[in-house]
Amino acid sequence: MMNVELSRRVRNLSPSPTLAITAKANELKTAGHDVISLGAGEPDFNTPKHIIEAAYRAMIEGKTKYTSAGGISELKNAIIKKLYRDHKLTYSPSQIVVGSGAKQLLYNLFQVLINPGDEVIIPSPYWVSYPEQVKLAEGIPVFIEGREENQFKITADQVEKAITDRTKAIVINSPSNPTGAVYQYDELKRIAQVAVEHQLWIISDEIYEKLIYEGTHVSIAALNEQAYEHTILINGHSKPYAMTGWRIGYAAGNAKVIEAMTDLSSQSISNPTTFSQYGAIAALEEEQSFLDEMRSSFKARRDHIFPLINQIPGFSVSLPQGAFYFYINIREAMNNSGYHNVDEWSNALLEKEKVAVVPGTGFGTSDHIRISYATALNDLVEALERMNRFVQREKE
Repeated sequence: MMNVELSRRVRNLSPSPTLAITAKANELKTAGHDVISLGAGEPDFNTPKHIIEAAYRAMIEGKTKYTSAGGISELKNAIIKKLYRDHKLTYSPSQIVVGSGAKQLLYNLFQVLINPGDEVIIPSPYWVSYPEQVKLAEGIPVFIEGREENQFKITADQVEKAITDRTKAIVINSPSNPTGAVYQYDELKRIAQVAVEHQLWIISDEIYEKLIYEGTHVSIAALNEQAYEHTILINGHSKPYAMTGWRIGYAAGNAKVIEAMTDLSSQSISNPTTFSQYGAIAALEEEQSFLDEMRSSFKARRDHIFPLINQIPGFSVSLPQGAFYFYINIREAMNNSGYHNVDEWSNALLEKEKVAVVPGTGFGTSDHIRISYATALNDLVEALERMNRFVQREKE
């Protein structure tokens, strides 16, 4: 029998907890259980009709073959127009690469920037894939704790203290997954100043930029010329246009870095799905009212369930400004139960009340769970009733 020895980089890889909890919830659903899943990070809307029709037309017209590794020129131009329209950012086609989702482009970016032993500063709580992708590039994730009293956001002073002679980059995710925190202009300006002074790359993940409920989105690349030169902007179509399965993302920034990312795609994915790219053009260039409708719906759900969460004994959460997640502190509820950690607690909730949440360990904290409100309001209310029942019953 063949002795299977996997590579060290894969053996050290932690699987995505969000995908794992979703898979377990789906297994229970398939077995006939009434499961409410609050784990997946995707809008519960279908992709707008005009985007689907644009992709369909492309297929009928025979646009089903390979494209350039970095995406078709028409989509790059649409992205360039979008970035100027929204943020007054000016890019050329050589500064844009399209990939199979923002996640794939983040992977490519870490692969082309990071050498073994390079350090990447990552605010905690963090999206689950940042540290794993850094480790896959043989880099070292360096975590800075975003304090709960500061809406989980880090400060420029914290960044300054974390920098060493091996620091290569810093990741900024605003609005944040998992916390929904949104960095303001002055906060970003101070962080960018530190990054520029220390010649760091700024990796700005802006995938949730269209889902902000108070205030407006600030792109760190738009602060000034120095921030622009140091920033690689990552964005995509999954969240704003409910296109998670279409797998279209894009990066904008330094032409040499973008070229390297494109070359890596040419030796891995070949190119983003062709007809998805044509749908992505329609998303950027045609009717945009869908964005307002989806944002309004998410805000209504957020505002409705926020007080319900805080009514559950031992739960504490602040109002998120963006994305579609609540990051709930459940330390008191755990202390009052027989469970030793958030993973045990979350598994018991799923088994006993058939509610799937994501434990905070995957995001770098031990006292929290993440729930998504990209779910029908009736299901959200029912899920919170079940969680409240679970907490009350599990008190020691």
